[in-house]
Amino acid sequence: MSLLKWFLSNQIKRVQAKQQVNGFTLIELLVGLIMAAIIITPLLGFMVNILQDDSKEQAKATTEQEMRTTLDYIGRDMQQAVYIYDADGIAAIRSQLPNYNQKNNYFPVLVFWKRQFISGGLTVGSGNDDTFVYSLVAYYLIKDNDPTWSNAARIGRFQISNGYGQTDTDIQNTRDAGFQMFNLSNDGDLKTKMDQWTATGETYTQQILALVDYIDQTTINTTTNPAPSCSTGQMVPQFSGSGDAVATGNVQTSGFYVCVDSTNTVAEVYLRGNALARIQNTNITFDQTSEDRKIYFPQASTRIQGRGFLYTK
Repeated sequence: MSLLKWFLSNQIKRVQAKQQVNGFTLIELLVGLIMAAIIITPLLGFMVNILQDDSKEQAKATTEQEMRTTLDYIGRDMQQAVYIYDADGIAAIRSQLPNYNQKNNYFPVLVFWKRQFISGGLTVGSGNDDTFVYSLVAYYLIKDNDPTWSNAARIGRFQISNGYGQTDTDIQNTRDAGFQMFNLSNDGDLKTKMDQWTATGETYTQQILALVDYIDQTTINTTTNPAPSCSTGQMVPQFSGSGDAVATGNVQTSGFYVCVDSTNTVAEVYLRGNALARIQNTNITFDQTSEDRKIYFPQASTRIQGRGFLYTK
C-alpha cells in the first residue's frame, strides 16, 4: 500500500511541475511584449533611416551621372557648330522656333548652326559618297507639368536640317519642313546676318525630343536661388528686363543656362540636377543657404568650342 502511495505522489508532483514550466501568465506576456517593443522600435527606425539615406545617395549618384552624360552629348553635338546664338540672337529668332506661344513652359537656351554629316548621301556613278548639310539645333529648358515626366524640369532637343542630293528636287524632298538656309549676303557683320534668319513658315514636323529629366526647376529669387552671372559672353536665358531673351514663368530657373561668345563660337554650359525629385513629389526646391539640401542638386558645367568657319561676303 505504501508503494502505491509513493507512486501516486510522484506522479502528482510531475504533473504539477509540468504545469508550472509549460505556460506564461498574462503579466509575463505583457512584459515580454513591452520589452520587445522597446528593443525593436529603435532598430526599425534605424533601418528605415539607413534605407532612406541609401535611396537619396543613389538618386544623387544617378543624377550626377546624367548631368555628366548630358554635357558630353551636348559637347559632341556642338563640335561641328559654326555659329551659336547669344541672348541678342535668341531675342531675334525665338519667334521662328517651336513653341513660341508657350513661353512660360519652353525656353530655347542653346541654339546653334552646325555641319551635319550624311553618310552615303550622294549617288556617284554606281556608288555613294558622303556629304554634309547645315542644321539648326535648339536645346530647350521645359517645365510644362506633363505627368509623363517628373515634377522637376527637363531638357529637350530640336533639329531641322537642309536637304541633300544631286538635284534641287532631291534636296527639296530630303529637307525638313520649316528649314531655310541663313543668308550671308545680307548687310552687316556675321552676327547681324545670322540674327536675320527666318523659317519658311511651314509647320514643323520635327518634334522637341526629351534628352534628360530631373533638371532643377526652382525659380529665381533673391535669397535661396539668386540669378547667376557670366564672366564672359552673354547669358541665355536672361533673368531680368524684357524681350524674348528673358525667361518667364516656369522656365525662369538656372537649372540650365549658357554663357555664349558668338564671335568666337564658344559656349559655357551649366546644368543643375534635382535628385530629390526622384524620391519625393513635394519640397523639391533648391536652397543655396542649406548645405544639407544643396548636395541633392548636383551641378556640372563645360566649355565648348565650335568649329566656326562661317565667313561674310
